[in-house]
Amino acid sequence: MRTVGVEEELLIVDPETGAARGLAAEVIALANHDGAIDGAVEGELQQQQVEIASSPHHELADLAADLTAQRAAAIEAATRRGVALIALGTYPASVQATPSPDRRYRRLVGRLGLPAREQLTCGTHVHVEIEDAAEGVAVLDRIRPWLPILLAVSANSPFWQEEDTGFASFRHEAWGRFPSAGPTEIFGTADAYERAVEALVATDALLDRGMVYFDARLSATFPTVEIRVADVCVHAEDAVLIASLARGLVLTAAREWRDGVGPDPVRLEMLRVAHWTAARWGLDGDLLDPQSWRPVPARRAADLLLSHLTDALNETEDLPLVRALLDTVLTRGTGARWQREQLEAGSGWADLVRAAAAMTAKPIRLR
Repeated sequence: MRTVGVEEELLIVDPETGAARGLAAEVIALANHDGAIDGAVEGELQQQQVEIASSPHHELADLAADLTAQRAAAIEAATRRGVALIALGTYPASVQATPSPDRRYRRLVGRLGLPAREQLTCGTHVHVEIEDAAEGVAVLDRIRPWLPILLAVSANSPFWQEEDTGFASFRHEAWGRFPSAGPTEIFGTADAYERAVEALVATDALLDRGMVYFDARLSATFPTVEIRVADVCVHAEDAVLIASLARGLVLTAAREWRDGVGPDPVRLEMLRVAHWTAARWGLDGDLLDPQSWRPVPARRAADLLLSHLTDALNETEDLPLVRALLDTVLTRGTGARWQREQLEAGSGWADLVRAAAAMTAKPIRLR
């Protein structure tokens, strides 16, 4: 069985006022000094955020336990510094992001300008094991039509600078201002993928290969496909759902490649519309059917995804759990809907942030 691991970006906030706090270096120092968990808490583009990461796992129950431990350890370090961590795709209230002092991030901000200065967003990145680059590129080519549904399921960023954007995932729209972000054309071979990456870096719009911000890419560090399309999830069990769906997509695509089934030749323009539609509505409107490319209710799109992945999820013995987790999201709603409900029920942005801190800290309990 292929391993799967998850990286989550989290925002640092004042637990009382809800204000974003640029204390990443101090939270990281406290978390990593303790050595209480495997892996590390790391910095990100802005000082108001950190990243945590699970180890790779074969079993979803082990992944869930690891993610719970990673969140808890990072939150405990933040608490000792007098701050809290929240798993929201964007910071909802007014904020002036503060770039990390890291030299590479400073160069990135200098290169990309205002979009980088404003970029205080948090995603979920899923790493799924692959055999080699050839298989990895075959997977990238074949999962393209299905990634918008993962985005819709994860949508958790409706607010930006105290405005309701009308989007379920405004993180996707903000991230799309970076030059290499978004869906990709079919590559065909590992050599073609490498040539495409080298050509992008050679433009000088990108500092290095780390700025190849495709929605899904080959990891430069691990033998994995890295699926980067999802928002960070305020309900931690949704991160397990995204990871399981991502692994199912990789397993299915790899099998199709071995069986000689080619990738869907859908045009990049249609993929962009599918991603925009998913970001706009999440699960509260129509999505594009990844086979007919016509609007269908979100539940129908989710059913199509589950049907596409049934063999893979049976192989990993995850189908009952994934079906239950997906039904929970479809019934309860996405993080975007939850945020809007919290804001309506409370008295302002601080109440929303406090509710997000409490939800972020909840341990994962799988059925």
